Amino acid sequence: MLVLVAPGQGAQTPGFLTPWLDLPGAADRIAAWSDAIGLDLAHYGTKADADEIRDTAVAQPLLVAAGLLSADALGAVRPGAVAGHSVGEITAAVFAGVLDDAAALDFVRTRGLAMAEAASVTETGMSAVLGGDPEQVVAHLEKLGLTPANVNGAGQIVAAGTAEQLAALAENKPEKARVIALKVAGAFHTHHMAPAVATLQETAADLTVSDPVVPYISNKDGRLVSTGNEVIARLVGQVANPVRWDLCMETFKEQGVTALIEVCPGGTLTGLAKRALPGVQTLALKTPDDLDAARTLVAEHSS
Repeated sequence: MLVLVAPGQGAQTPGFLTPWLDLPGAADRIAAWSDAIGLDLAHYGTKADADEIRDTAVAQPLLVAAGLLSADALGAVRPGAVAGHSVGEITAAVFAGVLDDAAALDFVRTRGLAMAEAASVTETGMSAVLGGDPEQVVAHLEKLGLTPANVNGAGQIVAAGTAEQLAALAENKPEKARVIALKVAGAFHTHHMAPAVATLQETAADLTVSDPVVPYISNKDGRLVSTGNEVIARLVGQVANPVRWDLCMETFKEQGVTALIEVCPGGTLTGLAKRALPGVQTLALKTPDDLDAARTLVAEHSS
């Protein structure tokens, strides 16, 4: 069984969209989306530097647009399940038929702006904690007032909180763990993002939503979600609640996943899968050069 997944914020790198715009119709599609949401996606995906695309209000629409563009280039795919990490859940909602492209990009534009505004109130950020005993790591983070915002599995937990709390973590690491500061502009998936939830609730009320046509696996608890309204409710709530990618991967196992394809800008989730899902074939769509191999994987593992 094949699972199609979409990465979250932090996966973007300068110029990553450039080769994709050479595909037939891709530049026109990106231009139309840019006009619709008032953001020059082509510029940010090809010419902007790392600091510019670190901006939450830019990064999130850019990631969703890239994921949709690369999946479209892959061609007709009927995966056995779909999932996304954080903002990637919006991309996955399109894969599942819950939202169309236009609605997803409008929603993620609002999400990015609302989360950027929430992040501007206090200096906050995130750091990856690699290694250590997971239970001990979580207890250590909570002792420092930090939130285990992304429990990613494969020995990786992402801590989120204020700059002072993260500085304390850097000085006082959990036993047998490394700490790496992440280039994100806020403490996402924590109470610091609560103002963004209210904004998204208003936006969600106007969405046209359909029930998933393929199994949709949620970050909240790794469960399969069967109704479109529940998918949207979870998308709204997840901005201020932890991402449980570890539980998503547990569900992949239970569902009998044999292959995983990560849409552009792929790499992060395939890396986690290689460590946590031995025996599962993985492929990351980084450039159009990866499409042929991905199509072969689709043909071999689609039901």
